[in-house]
Amino acid sequence: MLSVNALNVFYGESHVVRNVSFDLKEGETVAIMGRNGMGKSTLLKALIGMLPARSGQVTLAGRELAGAPSHARVAAGMGFVPQGRMIFPYLTVEENILTGMENVADKTVPAYIYEVFPVLLEMKRRRGGNLSGGQQQQLAIARALVSNPRVLILDEPTEGIQPSIIKDIARALNRLKAERGFSLVVSEQVLSFAMEVADRFLIIEKGEFVHAETRETANLEKIHGYLTI
Repeated sequence: MLSVNALNVFYGESHVVRNVSFDLKEGETVAIMGRNGMGKSTLLKALIGMLPARSGQVTLAGRELAGAPSHARVAAGMGFVPQGRMIFPYLTVEENILTGMENVADKTVPAYIYEVFPVLLEMKRRRGGNLSGGQQQQLAIARALVSNPRVLILDEPTEGIQPSIIKDIARALNRLKAERGFSLVVSEQVLSFAMEVADRFLIIEKGEFVHAETRETANLEKIHGYLTI
């Protein structure tokens, strides 16, 4: 579904993502894990086109997207939920969701959104800025999903969210992925959340992948060590 090959991303002269390669299968969830400052968010922003890659390939379902702007990548089948959620605080919940439907003919919020995130139905007339952090995260995921992505990319989705809501979001993502048939890339530091959603774990340090595990064989102590060193 998604293939990333030898991706290199710089901030000025600082080489932040170093020759990163990985594949994402159809229906698979990959968690990219590591401490702050290791390159997780930079990698995800490069995948969606928010940051330019100096070199490398990003291929979605056989279509090369390296060099394409973000809106073209969304149109091709990528959805993105940025770190910090970045919802529109002065728009209502419903208006926020509708901003994700630019490439969709029917501008009606799909019923499945409110089925999976009932709090958004309850608050659909409320301004986004008046929601809690967890509710804003659900809103940001809903906004990304209504573009019908083939690959959904989530950057630090548990940041600043209470544990009970984190579990709700994990359950919602697993249900949505099964029902809607998309693949998922998530950057994360919370191992318990990653274990709930991910099939495979890629550990990044200083812009390079240094360790890989599958959920079936995951050495949690070793992964945790990479997150806390």
